[in-house]
Amino acid sequence: MSKKLFIKFLDVIPTAIGISLIAFLLIRLIPGDPVMLLLGERGSDPIVYEKMKASLGLDLPWYEQYWSFITKAFSGDFGTSIISKNSVWEEFKTLFPATLELGIVALFFALTIGIPLGIVAAVKRNSFLDYLFMTGSLVGYSMPIFWWGLILIIVFSVNLGLTPVSGRISVLYDIEPLTGFMLIDSLQKEVIEENGFNAFFSALKHLILPSIAMGTIPLAVVARMTRSSLLEVLKEDYIRTAKSKGLSPFYVICKHALRNALVPITTVIGLMFGSIITGAILTETIFSWPGIGKWILDAVNGRDYPVIQGGVLFIGFIVVTINLTVDILYSIINPKMR
Repeated sequence: MSKKLFIKFLDVIPTAIGISLIAFLLIRLIPGDPVMLLLGERGSDPIVYEKMKASLGLDLPWYEQYWSFITKAFSGDFGTSIISKNSVWEEFKTLFPATLELGIVALFFALTIGIPLGIVAAVKRNSFLDYLFMTGSLVGYSMPIFWWGLILIIVFSVNLGLTPVSGRISVLYDIEPLTGFMLIDSLQKEVIEENGFNAFFSALKHLILPSIAMGTIPLAVVARMTRSSLLEVLKEDYIRTAKSKGLSPFYVICKHALRNALVPITTVIGLMFGSIITGAILTETIFSWPGIGKWILDAVNGRDYPVIQGGVLFIGFIVVTINLTVDILYSIINPKMR
């Protein structure tokens, strides 16, 4: 392991502490009292209010609350939800597969369309297709997710009736979670014996609109990055040499140019996957997708401090891990980095 990567590994700890501190302090700046929300009308009794506040540990100074949270977190205890009374870690483990599944499908959508669009735009530089694709990618990058998601629902769900509005699968199917990935769990032997592939196609249809809404911005970024990177590679001497040998344009692009152009694109893909995970809050809220994004938003509305602190810490750690993984892959793919 290089010294640079070792330093990046060490950076994970202070980064995680910084993220936890920001999450801890910001939620306490938002107006609202979790104790009052829990007690309702009973919160008017000061004795009941103080007892509940003490039972939740909210009567302590903020720095003592933070120290208790961070020390327990390092031992694997991320607290208990104020509202559901369940372990924050157990709730996260249950809900994260839904967010991960949506993120993977959204990234797959972005790559399968974005990379070919970028290649065509680079090969047909300054042509009508180039201007069309790059203008479309700019529009896609500029669209707010909440607005784009509502447009998709109105067009494809309400007007055309082609896709479901919300959820992960139809209420007609009761599937025992095995992996947490609905597309995989719907292919269990007993599910197929009872429903055929109807449950799988139902889960697939529920994924279409959320993955498009979440994957549009990464698609635009990947398309523009692919075009830019490929144009730089096409100027290199070895590309001209390959063309002078009489190799077909398709072979030159796919065998020589694209492989080298994918080096910076790999970095963008990793960063985009991190942004997909963090951008899940809006998408999951619009489509009522039962993942960690909606879970954290519900916690904010309910002032569920342990869920917010733990959830933001988990997401931050995931993003940091993705970035670290991208750095390692980049050094493996690019000989210049080694």
